[in-house]
Amino acid sequence: MTPDWSPLDRELAIWGDEGLTLPLWWRDDDATAPTSKLTRLSELSERLGLPVHLAVVPKPAEAALADYITSRPHLIAVVHGWAHKNHAPKEEKKAEFRLHRPLDQVLADAEAGLARLRGLFGTALRPMFVPPWNRIAPETVSGLPTLGFRVLSTATPRKTALAAPDMEQVNTHLDPIDWRGTRGLVDPNVLIGQMVTLLQDRRAGRTDNDEPLGLLTHHLVHDQDIWTFTEALATRLMAGPVRVWTAPAN
Repeated sequence: MTPDWSPLDRELAIWGDEGLTLPLWWRDDDATAPTSKLTRLSELSERLGLPVHLAVVPKPAEAALADYITSRPHLIAVVHGWAHKNHAPKEEKKAEFRLHRPLDQVLADAEAGLARLRGLFGTALRPMFVPPWNRIAPETVSGLPTLGFRVLSTATPRKTALAAPDMEQVNTHLDPIDWRGTRGLVDPNVLIGQMVTLLQDRRAGRTDNDEPLGLLTHHLVHDQDIWTFTEALATRLMAGPVRVWTAPAN
């Protein structure tokens, strides 16, 4: 199937005509080690001029990943939970940071994740917390700033700019993977329609255009169709009226 990009092209043209700017960022989840797919992601990021926030799983993360990222400033390490381990019962959706354990244990894992990745990445680590499966309890959120986190990232348009006092909410909004079906690429025309709706909602004030619009990928499971679509989408967005956002250093 050849995607029909014309709806997105028209919407981006309207943004340009109206003098609007789209804040844009990219998050890629589940990194633990250098791989050939990470190299492909890195090369794509550099080619696009769009940095990637790598959500690194702290417990299994390898020191070699820190060495790899050090020489690639367009790869930005952030904290992806602790072990990416599900603690929810079978009848519930997977979660590592909801209250399926005592809150002090949940927060201890978040603190351990930050400490381990600071040990690996030093000041290059950005204090963003990305809960696995984008699920987190409000009580956990409230405790994150005291641990040193400054940004929380989950999914869907944010309701408020702050997830908790002193902690910004910056989510992801489009994921090209059909997780509940083929685990390949969602119908490209459906994805294009979703992106157009996201942009229209921002332009009309129904959602917050101060929130950077987030592309979400998972490089370790990409097939060729996902790589191709991701590059084509990001290329179009970067050619439009965008401002690239990166997480603050502290």
